Amino acid sequence: MTLGGWIIMFLSILFVTILFSWSLYLVLTHKKDIEHLHSTLDETPDIIEEEKKS
Repeated sequence: MTLGGWIIMFLSILFVTILFSWSLYLVLTHKKDIEHLHSTLDETPDIIEEEKKS
């Protein structure tokens, strides 16, 4: 492989490693906020409005 190929491969691997490390850091240091947790059983405002109309 030529020198240019080695440089491109090294930069590509470096970029992916930095991106992965940054993403992992953000996920692990994120403070969990219970108010933002939702389930599929939550009633949305449009469902509540339809129930009031009935």
